[in-house]
Amino acid sequence: MSSPSHSLSTAPAVTVETLQAFSEAWNRHDIAALMSYMHPDCEFLTAAGHDAHGTRHAGQEAVAKAFASAWIAVPDAQWRNGRHWVSGERGVSEWTFTGTAADGSPIEADGVDLFIFRDGKILQKNVFRKNRTVRPA
Repeated sequence: MSSPSHSLSTAPAVTVETLQAFSEAWNRHDIAALMSYMHPDCEFLTAAGHDAHGTRHAGQEAVAKAFASAWIAVPDAQWRNGRHWVSGERGVSEWTFTGTAADGSPIEADGVDLFIFRDGKILQKNVFRKNRTVRPA
């Protein structure tokens, strides 16, 4: 994806409070609220996939489907201990992902989202998450 344009926009800037509200929508599993923060031309780059950037989902419909799949895979998924930063058209959220895997084992891993903003919305969400190994019994 090319870097965002630097055209003048009348949309309010994305703030730390915006990212906090976005995080809260994740924890409520509220897809409508999440998508209200996403730009019409949004993309989501996942933590895993065949490409170096993970799997790329582009456009509102594909991103919404990819977001919702997190709750299918881990129905009790939560992103805790959120810390957020915004600098112009870029932002970062740090968090700890928790939940229960399909085999019943607990999940706890730190991660970050890197964001690019356009027109007061999230244009790109690029996620990075630690890949923890299974602890011996």
